[in-house]
Amino acid sequence: MPAQNYSHDFLNLVLATARLVDATSIERMAERLAEVRERGGRLFILGVGGSAANASHAVNDFRKLCGIETYAPTDNVSELTARTNDDGWETVFSGWLRISRLSVSDALLILSVGGGNAEKNVSVNLIRAIDYAKTIGTIVLGIVGRDGGYTKQRADCFVRIPTVNEALVTPLAEAFQAVVWHALCSHPVLAMQKAKWESISA
Repeated sequence: MPAQNYSHDFLNLVLATARLVDATSIERMAERLAEVRERGGRLFILGVGGSAANASHAVNDFRKLCGIETYAPTDNVSELTARTNDDGWETVFSGWLRISRLSVSDALLILSVGGGNAEKNVSVNLIRAIDYAKTIGTIVLGIVGRDGGYTKQRADCFVRIPTVNEALVTPLAEAFQAVVWHALCSHPVLAMQKAKWESISA
């Protein structure tokens, strides 16, 4: 993309991506999350890199706005690095979920650019967490880019962020993770209270 018109072109790619995201899959995810809340389950959000930062933000929104007990393992850097150092990066999430007594009432939400790929050794810790959740019967949700990777293969419900430019897969996928979870947290099926500025305006 030429530097002269980069910002204009980037925003056009945002528009193109938004038009291609399947809104029906977001509706399905909202319904699944509402079911988790109704049965008193918890939501665990997993992400690596920029997706980990998104997970932390999403935890706040699902807890505060939707009333769902929500956690992200990456919010505890001491445990995260201890598990990485002592047991290895691949099991850092599955080990955390085991200690958290992940159950069939809970849900796992994967935020990932590629969804995990064992053959390419990418986000294997997400793959191990998904496998662990499946052995328990926990539902697996995903907001993922590219072809969806391992998350798409195993998820009960997922939203795929389509690739509109191979040179900008990561920034668009991670940006749209935020778009999708904000759509969920403001969804009438899930929202229990308004965000601050919306409540002031009301």
